[in-house]
Amino acid sequence: MPQHKKLPEPPEDAKIFSQRLTQKIHTYLKRHKSLPFSKYMEMALYSPNQGYYSAGLPKFGRLGDFVTAPEISPIFSRCLARQAAQVLRTLDNASIIEFGAGSGAMAEGIMLELAATEQLPERYYIIEISADLQVRQQQRLKENLPEEIFARVHWLEKLPSTPINAVILANEVLDAMPVERLRIEPDRALQGFVSFNESTQQFEWDYQNITSSTLQKFANQLIKHIGKVSDLGYETEINLNIRPWLKSLYQILNEGIVILIDYGYTREEFYQPARVMGTLRCHYQHRAHQNPFFYPGLQDITAHVDFTAVAESAFDEGFKIAGYTTQANFLMGTGLMEMSVDSNADISTQIKIAQQIKTLTMPDEMGESFKAIALSKNHEQLLSGFQVRDLRHQL
Repeated sequence: MPQHKKLPEPPEDAKIFSQRLTQKIHTYLKRHKSLPFSKYMEMALYSPNQGYYSAGLPKFGRLGDFVTAPEISPIFSRCLARQAAQVLRTLDNASIIEFGAGSGAMAEGIMLELAATEQLPERYYIIEISADLQVRQQQRLKENLPEEIFARVHWLEKLPSTPINAVILANEVLDAMPVERLRIEPDRALQGFVSFNESTQQFEWDYQNITSSTLQKFANQLIKHIGKVSDLGYETEINLNIRPWLKSLYQILNEGIVILIDYGYTREEFYQPARVMGTLRCHYQHRAHQNPFFYPGLQDITAHVDFTAVAESAFDEGFKIAGYTTQANFLMGTGLMEMSVDSNADISTQIKIAQQIKTLTMPDEMGESFKAIALSKNHEQLLSGFQVRDLRHQL
């Protein structure tokens, strides 16, 4: 496979790893005769022991492919803990559920902050499908949490079987869900499939007629929204996994809230006519690009979140929309500024904290591109993270 322009060449052992996953996906394609992009994305990210999130390759931090907010600064997790604590105080026998805990940094920061404020949950559940990440999280938390706090942390591969009172957290989870790809042309709408080029030994786009009535209905609505398109076409994504996922959260939640933080837009922003290339992004060694077929298994593949779709799906399943705002506003509302002041810190530490806060909150960094949305069930409370500026009216 030739090197992708502007991206570094992987080492030989990584190439061999990718070739094995490529062969697995290719075999699936030959057997099923069809490979929607959502299935390709699912296999590239989540195939057991071979997908990007399932294998043991570095993903987070300097040696990985991207950095998440909990790795940028522990203040992010402390703010999230403050929001969780506000709700936990009002619930009986409440737990926290975190989806996709990554390096474990967020769980560590949240539990330490909740311990300091004497608001520890009964249990802290981590839903993690990657066995490798589970091991890394367990090692980190066992090393960095007091024994009595670590004992409250439990790992699950799926949600608990009976409803519980809980605060459910998902930071950068929705963007990693497999999406369908659509292409709108002047006279038709097409669905993104994946084919395998035998001469180049690479996967490539293969746009075909839409096979799903749900997708066709969405495409028809999208055509009305964006209006006339050029001969170059209009490409975009839709996440059909949001609704069933939220349904499962509603079913497991007896009383409490769900907080989702991710990068994305309202529907009006997401599907604006000028966004002709969609939002599909890949991350490899801290370089962002748009080729999801570059060495499968070695890179992250994501798409921005349509928060209007999240709100609509949540409401249809029974949730109330308890708040929507930018990450910067959410952090401000949950104590960011008071946490950033440490009169005992030396000047270099103060500068480091200031830089972390800038990354988390500035508009040209993560402050406005990342949004927070809160969903509630049987719980009426004004949440502190959405009091600085609530943007629900934009949804």
